[in-house]
Amino acid sequence: MKTMLRTFLLVPFFALLFFTSCQEEVVDITSAQESEALTSDTELTVLISATSTLDGSQDNVIDKASCLSVELPVTVVVNGLEIIVDSEADYKVIEAIVKEFDGNDDILSIVFPITVMTSNYTEITINSKEELHALVEACYGENEEDDDIECIDFQYPLSFAVYDTDFQVIDVVNVEGDRQLHRFIERVKIGDVFASLEFPVTMELADGSEIVVNNNMELQAAIEEAKNACDEDDDNDYGDHDFTKERLDNILKTCPWIVYEFKRNEESLDDKYREYGMVFKEDNIVNVFARGGAMLTGTWSTNVTDHGAVINLQFETLVDFTLEWFVYEIEPGKIKLFREGGNRAILKKNCEIDLGITLERIHNYLQQCYWRVDELKVDDSNSEDEYIGTPLKFFENNIVKIRVNGELVAGVYNVVKTNAGFVLQITLVNRPRLQLEWLITFLEPGLIKLEGVGNKDNKMILERHCPEGDGDVLEISNVLAAGDWVVAAYENAESGSNINTDTFMNHTISFLISGYLKVTNAENVVVNKGSWLIYRNDGLRLGLRFGSEAPFSYLNHRYKITSVSSTRIELKDFSSTGTVESVLVLDRKN
Repeated sequence: MKTMLRTFLLVPFFALLFFTSCQEEVVDITSAQESEALTSDTELTVLISATSTLDGSQDNVIDKASCLSVELPVTVVVNGLEIIVDSEADYKVIEAIVKEFDGNDDILSIVFPITVMTSNYTEITINSKEELHALVEACYGENEEDDDIECIDFQYPLSFAVYDTDFQVIDVVNVEGDRQLHRFIERVKIGDVFASLEFPVTMELADGSEIVVNNNMELQAAIEEAKNACDEDDDNDYGDHDFTKERLDNILKTCPWIVYEFKRNEESLDDKYREYGMVFKEDNIVNVFARGGAMLTGTWSTNVTDHGAVINLQFETLVDFTLEWFVYEIEPGKIKLFREGGNRAILKKNCEIDLGITLERIHNYLQQCYWRVDELKVDDSNSEDEYIGTPLKFFENNIVKIRVNGELVAGVYNVVKTNAGFVLQITLVNRPRLQLEWLITFLEPGLIKLEGVGNKDNKMILERHCPEGDGDVLEISNVLAAGDWVVAAYENAESGSNINTDTFMNHTISFLISGYLKVTNAENVVVNKGSWLIYRNDGLRLGLRFGSEAPFSYLNHRYKITSVSSTRIELKDFSSTGTVESVLVLDRKN
């Protein structure tokens, strides 16, 4: 199992926690680790540099240079209209105006001075059109092959071990984005530092999928394979126009499309239409599935003109969708539509979803495996933390059980069809926030989204949990249940100095295979109990839910498992922005 075999080059452990730190003692590095070092003359160093190079093509409609990026806000004048550009969304507005005038770029002028960033993240102040032109001339031309690699990206944070000339670790550097990575690798390229990257590393491909690489060889192969695998779209008019009507039709017909954003006449209609599904069929019939399963039928057609592509949608009842939409951008798995007058829509492809919701399908879905409460919001209160480690299990004969402290507490459920769609009703003792009527708004393998009947602000998301089909989940669960554990290390950026590793001394944590979690003190008295669950969600995770009593209540989190062996498990809790908020290390008790 790859997860079980993961090793760390970077010690001590908490050197990883807060972005940059130094070791107090020198650590010997084996020859195998030396072979993973990045130096100025390795091909991988060049590839990492190219992958982290700034891509300036997103604002080409303004500066006509893919090696430059204009820092926002910036003021431009388009056909006499002054526009303050303060977000990337404004690029599409500018492009649409330019195309209304047959693509005449001369109708756009920039109000100087401006600040631009070059491909190596150097900031330059530009005071005139002539100065900008001189920089643009130094760039590669439109759609010419350039140095940056845009078809694969690193997922952050990353960690590097820095070596001295004897290949001993002298520092640890955490990297949070392309700019920081590029500048660090430039130091490697000039021989200023020797470093190695901590694995595994997650890479995102152009279609949004992710791959995990475990060493330098796998990383180099992944970058080389992906670097020419997509259209980098370095056109000077922003957006993808390198397609034909046939290609556009095929893209639309490949899979269902889900409405992600929707605006008509400057009014956001996201609450009304978000997660509607669209299926484009061969005979120019388009089916639109409302949340809850109701289906509306219309027609669709496409055309590619000198001004770009258009999609014409016609419905008798779905007036908001009836329009000739201009396609201003196509990305892997995403189409963006625009029409003057404040009309915009974003569609995302979903090949996994089956939009034909039926009562039988809902029951079959519910009775497959367990379901984790991933999100629960009732009366403006987020309550999902109450359900860490406590999955639901739906049975035949309308029985539902929730696993609490290792025991299945029984209740009842029902699915009924209403005018609004299918409604899930749950009755569980002492679980009032679940005991509501929930309209099923989204149903796909592994995921169910619901909203409260009578209060659309009440939301619940259920994610499927099938431990029997996941060898990693079973193996880590068995490791934890095989013995008792102690807190070997704990750090929390928010809890303050009063809660640390010493707080949990003389306490033993026991993981029962049933999901029951208990804490005993030095006298073997149970002082806390709760639930635990190993599951997969963007990697392997351990959900811990102790009782409300301090100090173990501070450990209530959905941790990402960063390393595991038969005697130690290392966990991190990340914020929504990807920064580390807490680190927990458990050691097997002798």
